[in-house]
Amino acid sequence: EPTVRTELMEQIPPIAIFLQESRPKFPTAFFEYLMPIVVRYLTDVNNQVRKAGQEALLILLEQDLIAQSDIENKVCPILLDLSAPDSDDEYKVEAVNIICKMASMLSRTTVEHMLLPRFCELCSDGKLFQVRKICAANFGDICNAVGQEATERLLIPKFFELCSDSVWGMRKACAECFMAVSYTTSPEVRRSKLSPLFISLISDTCRWVRQAAFQSLGPFISTFANPSSAGLYIREDGTLSIRPAAQDVNSHSCQPTNNTTLMSSSTNAT
Repeated sequence: EPTVRTELMEQIPPIAIFLQESRPKFPTAFFEYLMPIVVRYLTDVNNQVRKAGQEALLILLEQDLIAQSDIENKVCPILLDLSAPDSDDEYKVEAVNIICKMASMLSRTTVEHMLLPRFCELCSDGKLFQVRKICAANFGDICNAVGQEATERLLIPKFFELCSDSVWGMRKACAECFMAVSYTTSPEVRRSKLSPLFISLISDTCRWVRQAAFQSLGPFISTFANPSSAGLYIREDGTLSIRPAAQDVNSHSCQPTNNTTLMSSSTNAT
């Protein structure tokens, strides 16, 4: 019964946490018994079971409960199979969605070598606009996951394609994540390539695209500022924030604090 498999999937994360805490007693239980179930249910015939399996997988990754070897040898291969060009449409949409969500939880090396090539292929998927839409909506997260070098070499050309997509929803999604993409690039790329691209979005024929671009204009401009002097940084959730001025309680004067750092993983991506 699908409902039984779904309920079972929902219990996998708490069981895995228990086994992690009791590892001396059950050193290989998760690897031998639970991990194969999670992987198998990612291809279950029932979509509710697959959804439960995907949610369980993300929780396990977030809690750092899956070994790096399992990620590379078990999880990534099944996602690459599901997102292959000849894969079923429903499976492909689900696979690209989970790839985008898990990218921020994996090591840069794993993402760049195992998932990035497939992501670039999916950005140009001519069959399913839903696949391209997911890629566009999560483009900033992928850039942040792989860093500046891979972004400029592999992702920026794909970003140009998506910004010129015939479906206006794709261009709108690109406008919404423009700041996150810009933050990952060098000042030169930002000036010479992204600025003209942004102008094309802000002059788009679709008013929804133009509106999204105008809403991203301020955040995009902020990426040109020097973070150390402007006090701007990107939070872990991808939003732009301003570092508050530190108050010296004893002197009642504004003094720069030595332990305030810019918590932007994007700027440390190189």
